[in-house]
Amino acid sequence: MGAGHAHRLYLPGRSPVHRLPPQCKLVAVLVFVLAVVATPRERIWAFAAYALLLAAVAAVARVPYRLVLRRTAIELPFVAFALLMPFVATGERVHWLGLSLSEAGLWGAWNILAKGTLGVVASILLAATTEPRLLLLGVERLRMPALIVQIAAFMLRYADVVAEEMRRMRIARASRGFEARDLRDARVLARSLGALFLRSYERGERVHLAMVSRGYEGRMPVLRDVGATAAHWTAAAALPAAALIAAVAWSVS
Repeated sequence: MGAGHAHRLYLPGRSPVHRLPPQCKLVAVLVFVLAVVATPRERIWAFAAYALLLAAVAAVARVPYRLVLRRTAIELPFVAFALLMPFVATGERVHWLGLSLSEAGLWGAWNILAKGTLGVVASILLAATTEPRLLLLGVERLRMPALIVQIAAFMLRYADVVAEEMRRMRIARASRGFEARDLRDARVLARSLGALFLRSYERGERVHLAMVSRGYEGRMPVLRDVGATAAHWTAAAALPAAALIAAVAWSVS
């Protein structure tokens, strides 16, 4: 894939987790999340074991816990939904601090919070220890269709370009005294959105013509090999293997 593309979610480092090939980390996170999802919600101690495993990965990768906690704010909408479930769900009720709460709703809220948070933290650690371009190379190594990988690569590269274009258009509107106050201003915003679409489309055509003129034939050049050895796969298997052991241990207890 082409030149590097820094991303604000990536935390540069030289830890053993950083050095693992991306396809190994992708498979490890996928298996770990599947183990978490398959665990019955009543196995509370199993979820505590999963959290300790992720904390150990963060420590090995030297990812600050404060950074991880700050980035988990992305799941706040799901947290809000989970907090409503004990009040709106039906079934047997329990009383706590003068509140009447649904027992099924409490279990449902716990299920969403525990599994969702563990999945989010695993994704945060993956993004913090793997460059986005390497993630795409790892996905390609896992036999994802090349066309889909290239679409994702271009989206990653030019998302910031489009965002910067939006910022310049907003500054231009503000310099002319425009400030959106009510629905009457929707026409101006709609025109701006249309102009942004046209500019992005034209930019895409120019980029494609430039690539074709440089010999592009439907596949981006690979500038870094991300091959994985048996040792890499063994190291990456530590997290999902420990999670599966914890899941099995608690299921038979």
